[in-house]
Amino acid sequence: MKWYADRLPVAVRQIVTDLCVVLWIYLWIRAALWVHSTVLKLGVPGAKLQSAGTSIADNLADVGGKVGRVPVVGDQLTRPFTGASDAARSLADAGRQQQELVSTVALLIAFTVVVLPLTLVVLGWLPLRLRWMRRAGVASRVREQAAGRDLLALRALTRRPLNELTRLGPDIAQSWRDGDPDAVDALAALELRSLGLRAARR
Repeated sequence: MKWYADRLPVAVRQIVTDLCVVLWIYLWIRAALWVHSTVLKLGVPGAKLQSAGTSIADNLADVGGKVGRVPVVGDQLTRPFTGASDAARSLADAGRQQQELVSTVALLIAFTVVVLPLTLVVLGWLPLRLRWMRRAGVASRVREQAAGRDLLALRALTRRPLNELTRLGPDIAQSWRDGDPDAVDALAALELRSLGLRAARR
């Protein structure tokens, strides 16, 4: 597998494209983290509600415990404090639940923000990049072999546009059929050039 082309303009274009893709991914990850952090701030009121409810409940429970020590009427005096303490704990639970909801929503939104751009990369850019790397790797291995040059020439005849083939000469196909080494080399070089690779030296 070959990472980059031999020809400088193609290699520079590939490197710039790869860097742009990496930057694209980085920026969207940063955006997702920012969105996650921003949405989490919506849970601050819930945290304050939980803290206040817990504090009030603890204080009421403490007061109720002290009032309960009063002889004869202690149990009756404790009931209002117990009820108020339970209500305060309900408020604390509501604050905790609100924080959990905000945390879940923040995670889902951040995931959505980052997954769509990454899907474009995985389904769009990556298959094309891997396809070029595979084709260029095979072509670079066979270009030094005589049989490999024949295969590259045949591939050029079957895949390259007609206007590119006719630039090599009006009888390029016949020359290839006759086994003309110059025609084979020209066609092989054409195929290699389309991949950004240099032709093999004879």
